[in-house]
Amino acid sequence: MNKFIGLVAATFLAGFFFGIPVFSDDATGAGDSVQSWASPPGTRVVLVIHGGCGVIPRSEMTQEMEKAHLDVLEAALRAGYAALQKPDASCQDGVVEAVKVLEDSPLFNAGKGAVFTREGKNELDASIMDGRTKSAGAVASVTTIKNPITAARLVMQKSGHVLMVGDGADQYAKTMGIEIVDPSYFGTDYRLKQHKRGLKEIELEELRNRNGSDGADLNSAPAPDNAPGIRRKTQDVVGTVGAVALDRAGNIAAGTSTGGLNNKRHGRVGDAPIIGAGNYAENESCAVSSTGDGEFFLRAVAAHEISSLVKYKGLSIARASSQVMKQIKDDGGDGAVIVLTRNGQAAMTYNTEGMYRGYITSDGSPHAFIYSGQAP
Repeated sequence: MNKFIGLVAATFLAGFFFGIPVFSDDATGAGDSVQSWASPPGTRVVLVIHGGCGVIPRSEMTQEMEKAHLDVLEAALRAGYAALQKPDASCQDGVVEAVKVLEDSPLFNAGKGAVFTREGKNELDASIMDGRTKSAGAVASVTTIKNPITAARLVMQKSGHVLMVGDGADQYAKTMGIEIVDPSYFGTDYRLKQHKRGLKEIELEELRNRNGSDGADLNSAPAPDNAPGIRRKTQDVVGTVGAVALDRAGNIAAGTSTGGLNNKRHGRVGDAPIIGAGNYAENESCAVSSTGDGEFFLRAVAAHEISSLVKYKGLSIARASSQVMKQIKDDGGDGAVIVLTRNGQAAMTYNTEGMYRGYITSDGSPHAFIYSGQAP
């Protein structure tokens, strides 16, 4: 018995002092396919961020690339934290300022660095929700708004609507003084290479679908990664940024922003701008921001499902998020979520090799990570 007590104490102390993930009984049970971290007891988290679950594989990640990603994550945490420290700051301020840093970085699939559609354009989505008032705003398929998260907040606060799309959203943002850029601003060489590679895969898949695999040429051709039953590399397909924040008044908010799927069809909208799927916040439960295969998150109504499991079934945020992420994994989807309560409890859960992620505590200490097995 004494050895058991000593082991439990050692596990807790390791998590508290060294940042090693601490799993409670109800944070497990989702299976090895899902990784979930919960903030240690006594730690008050005020901001959690993610840069998507489509991480570069460890085998391809150089030290320079890893440092560059971690530096941006830490900069986003510091920007959000600084916003939360201002007099009369709201949780929305923390979300917006953190997400803007991620949108401005070419390393992430949101804002600058967004993926391309099949037609070679960038169409961006974003949403924000306030947990106290349950007000929400979102934009989808916008092409000229530098920081879509600011437009989403504008829609929430000023438009009388929840969701605006396409040219109408772009025009409204311009009329209201939101910063507008030329559509060419969003593209990068890295995303253009992804786009061209993906187009070749799509062409081969469509050729197979039209002609079957009976012909010798088709039968001997290598199968594309996105052919039926075969997934393209996650980092080529998915990616989103997001934040959940807690202000000093005890209110929470969530925000999500994305360029969507690489080589998506023109007009495709995923979960990121859809309240309840890619984003949800309610003071009585939690704030959630999602990333991953949007169609799966839409069908699962993932963010709201996590909130409901916490609110109505009394599950911890780690267990609730693990349950939903396992469901999505079982259905065939990759993804991740970050979750925060008004008590400063945080969870980060993903079913992929890793997730660009980080959190900052009430004392201003930032922590950023990428892969599974890193703390947290």
